[in-house]
Amino acid sequence: MPSLNDILSVILGGGQGKRLYPLTMMRSKPAVPIAGKYRLIDIPISNCINSNIYRIAVLTQFNSVSLHKHITGTYNFDSFHTGWVQIWAAEQTMERMEWYQGTADAVRKQLVEIQSSRAKYVLILAGDHLYRMDYSKMAKYHWENEADVTVAVQPINRSDAPRFGLLKQDRTGEIVDFAEKPKDPAILDAFVSRDDADKPFLASMGIYLFNIETLVDILTLKTGGNKFDDFGYDIIPHCVENAPRVFGYEFDGYWRDIGTIRSFYEANIDLTSQKPQFDIYDPDQRIYTHARFLPGSRLADCRLDKVLIAEGCQINNATIDHSVVGLRSIIKSGCYIKDSVLMGADYYDSSGTIPIQIGENCHIEGAIVDKNVRMAQDVTIKPFPRGTEIETDAYTVKDGIVVIPKKTILPSGTYIGPEG
Repeated sequence: MPSLNDILSVILGGGQGKRLYPLTMMRSKPAVPIAGKYRLIDIPISNCINSNIYRIAVLTQFNSVSLHKHITGTYNFDSFHTGWVQIWAAEQTMERMEWYQGTADAVRKQLVEIQSSRAKYVLILAGDHLYRMDYSKMAKYHWENEADVTVAVQPINRSDAPRFGLLKQDRTGEIVDFAEKPKDPAILDAFVSRDDADKPFLASMGIYLFNIETLVDILTLKTGGNKFDDFGYDIIPHCVENAPRVFGYEFDGYWRDIGTIRSFYEANIDLTSQKPQFDIYDPDQRIYTHARFLPGSRLADCRLDKVLIAEGCQINNATIDHSVVGLRSIIKSGCYIKDSVLMGADYYDSSGTIPIQIGENCHIEGAIVDKNVRMAQDVTIKPFPRGTEIETDAYTVKDGIVVIPKKTILPSGTYIGPEG
């Protein structure tokens, strides 16, 4: 059987992340902080390391400086290790001047590097999903079925089916048909793949394992003069119709696409529950990130319930409920924080009229406060009705959730919330 050393993992991290704006105003989507101390890119890289896959390339393009700093400062194997985590940035060459045009086009433009790695298999991953998966099990399934392409699929119910690309699987596990976000009930009925009344459908997770020859052949193929640019819309449907053996690897664990402000907010808030769907405390499947060597958090006269607090925080006489408090957060006396995600700070800074902090007597509810925000005293932030969309210089409202962008300054007495 082939070895895991034959696998190259390619993580797609170059998208603009428009739906996560303003969190992506100054950073790429995989660089967005999550769970108080990590970044989204830490999830797929940690999954690779925990699966004993040590050759990892991250494809970057938009707002990539923060992501580059994080990766180069975090993932460095020792001199006696054959593994590496490399950044493959979008680049212009004498042959091509345009940037990445889609997920498949990004991989196509790095085919020289991929082939130079001498990998026999290429694992394609997204940089903005929250989940734990042992990719070695998927690889074993791929090899046992002598597949050309294996797609990770997740069982879903009928109400969720129109939001995903659906795959029709026969009893051997082979994929025989594909439909992108079908709405027609007749098409849905034709895509039932499981004898499960609750979750009869299989959705693509955006995780693909290719034999290198198959990947190269498809990415260099031209149809009607246009190259395939996207895996979900172009490559996988083509593979289902034309590749000899395309299989679906069923994964029934927790998996979430962190593609919108709502999904990002809910995924973070869920981590504060006693039994979160995504367990960050699993000692056998660690999440790796940048080692910051911060002191433990100091709390005095606080009332806390269901709160996830990162290191380096200083919190005094505050009431915090059902919230995430990120690195180096300074929360002053009299604050009330509920159902909120505070990302903390990149550094301590008490200079200026308003330091990087949550000032005295602030009321924050149903909000996301990005890093390095300077908030004076008596600031009030309340959620808007679901579906509300507002954009101002000081804040953005997405689906009712108030987002305070990075480095924003909120003067004393600021009120953000519905009128009346």
